[in-house]
Amino acid sequence: MTTTNLQIEINSLPLNLRQEVADFVEFLKTKHKKKPKLKSREFGYAKGKIKLADDFDEPLEMFADYI
Repeated sequence: MTTTNLQIEINSLPLNLRQEVADFVEFLKTKHKKKPKLKSREFGYAKGKIKLADDFDEPLEMFADYI
């Protein structure tokens, strides 16, 4: 629908419905503004924050029967 067609349709409405359309447009603008913008991710941000145990790759005792 073109802007002109939309304007014709809105103008053909009774005054109280035109006000509802205006209120809805304001609602849509407000709804669109509330979306939070994601921060850009920084490479290596969590470096050094996660530690693995020295024996991480060693077999677990509970699987000793199967090895």
